[in-house]
Amino acid sequence: MSELNDLYQEVILDHNRRPRNFKALADANRTAKGHNPLCGDKLTLYVRVEGDRIADISFEGSGCAISKASASLMTDAVKGQSVADADALFDRFHAMVKTPIDQPVDEDALGKLAVFSGVREFPMRVKCASLAWHTLHAALKDTTPEPVKTE
Repeated sequence: MSELNDLYQEVILDHNRRPRNFKALADANRTAKGHNPLCGDKLTLYVRVEGDRIADISFEGSGCAISKASASLMTDAVKGQSVADADALFDRFHAMVKTPIDQPVDEDALGKLAVFSGVREFPMRVKCASLAWHTLHAALKDTTPEPVKTE
C-alpha cells in the first residue's frame, strides 16, 4: 500500500507543479469563484458549455497542493463530458472524500481522481480537495454570483 500512496502523492505533486488547464478562458460562458477561508485557497473556474457538453474548462488561482492538483485533475476529467456526466462525477468524487477512511473506494469509478482518497485521513483537507468541484457545480448551475465557500 505504501507504493500506491507514494504514487498518489507524486500525481498530486505533479499536478500542483504543472497544473493542466491553468489559464483564463476568454470565451467562457460560465464562471464561478471558489474560496476556502480555512486555508486561503482561491480559484476562478472558467467553463465553456456548448449544448449539454463542457467544450472547454480552465482555472486560475492559488492554494495548497491538494487544491491546485484537484482543480487540474478535475478539468482534465470533465473536459468534453456532458454536464450530466460531470455532475455524476462530482457526486462520486464528493462521496469518495466523505467516505470514512476504513471504507473501500471504488477506484475504477474515479480513475485518476482516486488519488484524493487519502484526504479522508485529514478532514480539514477534504475542503481543499473539493473546492474546485463545488465551484464547478456552481458554474454549471450558473446560479452563484458570490464565491463558493467550503466552510
